[in-house]
Amino acid sequence: MIVTAGSAMMGGPLGTVPAMAVTPVREPEISPFAQPTRPLLVRRAVAALDAHGKHIQHRDLVGLVDFSKASREARFHLIDIEGGKLLSSHLVSHGSGSDPANSGWVQRFSNQYGSYASSNGAFLTGVAYRGKHGNSRRLIGLEDVNSAAMERGIVIHAASYVSDEMARTQGRVGRSQGCFAFSNNDIGAVLERLGEGRLLYAVK
Repeated sequence: MIVTAGSAMMGGPLGTVPAMAVTPVREPEISPFAQPTRPLLVRRAVAALDAHGKHIQHRDLVGLVDFSKASREARFHLIDIEGGKLLSSHLVSHGSGSDPANSGWVQRFSNQYGSYASSNGAFLTGVAYRGKHGNSRRLIGLEDVNSAAMERGIVIHAASYVSDEMARTQGRVGRSQGCFAFSNNDIGAVLERLGEGRLLYAVK
């Protein structure tokens, strides 16, 4: 079953996400769905899925990045669109150009080469490859705000500067050069479950 944005707004399967009390991989208090504003982000992700449907081969799940949260929180979420539930949540970095003061909070986005900033909007997950950060996955920007993602080398990869310990002891994780960097413990599951041909949607 394919869920449209309209069905989510009218109480379709996605409308049940906040009420299901699904326990994320990490501590429950950092789940975004514990707050009443979070269903709006899910609806926006589904709307993006519909808007870019011709580019997206697999609509069963999406990756949702809530950049309104601090980097110490598990703000990357794998959402089961068909089942209407949260599958897991993970720490993810933002770019140094988005947070020049290294505060742990995204201040701005950029699509410019050399900005080292994160971009927002809808991305298509591309091919997996092994690079300097190990197993990684390319991303293709689907909107004007992230159209240079391939040129900038914005990808999903692992980094030693993203970890539970760092989030706990420093109150933030490290910054990337605009990529979506995950912990070494989480990268395998994220790459496998998100896969190629799906939507990654980043929003603040």
